Amino acid sequence: MPSSLPTRLPARFPTRLATLGAALLCGSLALTACGANDDAGGDDGEDSKVIALLLPESKTTRYEAFDRPLFEEKVDELCDDCKVLYYNADQDENKQSEQVDTALSEGAAVLVLDPVNGEGAGGMVQSAEDLGTEVVAYDRFIADADYYISFDNETVGRMQGEALVEAMGGKGSILMLNGAPSDPNAAQFKAGAHSAIDDSGVKILEEYDNPDWSPENAQTFVTDMLNQYDVDEIQGVYAANDGQAGGVVAALTGAGVAADELPPVTGQDAELAGIQRIVAGEQEMTIYKPIAVEAEKAAELAVDLVNGDDVGETTDFEGVPSFIFDPIVVTADNVGDTVVADEFYSVEDICTDQYAEACAEAGLQ
Repeated sequence: MPSSLPTRLPARFPTRLATLGAALLCGSLALTACGANDDAGGDDGEDSKVIALLLPESKTTRYEAFDRPLFEEKVDELCDDCKVLYYNADQDENKQSEQVDTALSEGAAVLVLDPVNGEGAGGMVQSAEDLGTEVVAYDRFIADADYYISFDNETVGRMQGEALVEAMGGKGSILMLNGAPSDPNAAQFKAGAHSAIDDSGVKILEEYDNPDWSPENAQTFVTDMLNQYDVDEIQGVYAANDGQAGGVVAALTGAGVAADELPPVTGQDAELAGIQRIVAGEQEMTIYKPIAVEAEKAAELAVDLVNGDDVGETTDFEGVPSFIFDPIVVTADNVGDTVVADEFYSVEDICTDQYAEACAEAGLQ
């Protein structure tokens, strides 16, 4: 399903102070209901059209570094009288439920909700619907949402699996590190990856579902596996995202594997550290999902909904009107044509002193 890629990202991401009313509300409610909303964006005023953005966790760098500021800036551009409330659940489902209640009590007309647990988000959607608030499932699917915005997640997993199989020449043994079982996207990545790996000559030694996507858990898992298998028995590693890939590389190099002898390791999210590892030959690939496309479309949709405007043409995803975008594979060969060309990162961001030589070899300097 095609999507147009952004040619420019905003040069700066504004952050606003929370309103006094929100601060007083936070003081009167449980702290967990306010979470990371201490610097929520938006304009003051009783007549503001209130949109709430609720993100699931902060260990994955994209949410705070890109999704939030891109969303807030686009709403600010499109709607002078809109106010954005922001919350981050820190991977705590109960905390996110309290944050939804807080957003609704603040008068949110639209919730843009990236759930900690998509399958368990029905109660939050029902609470919103009872008050006439529309719910946009952002990045992760919610069956009862009014709309869904994401990338083609099963394709993400398939691309990762295909890249790994190709890098291994279609044979050998791997460790497989998936995302959190509570994350519906993780199941789709996993299914896509298995569709590529299971039909190849690659064998899965052990498989792990990381409960919070954390690099620390990934490093611990691989370290434990190195106590069960000789390092030479691990010819590749499927890591569902770049954070876990970093943990994998740390475990392998900590066990004495030289950086230039690491097996191919996959990733996702095009985190800066992941891109640098790819340039340095420490990570095989990542998946770049142009977050500006997703975040800005979510902002446009939220503004349309809060203004009562037509949202345009959608596609159907499991019965929910949706906007689905295509992911992009990034390797050492196309860093300049993808994340640099889109100004997701600059050459200066990537090519710090530590990576200068590798960048020169990759043609980035």
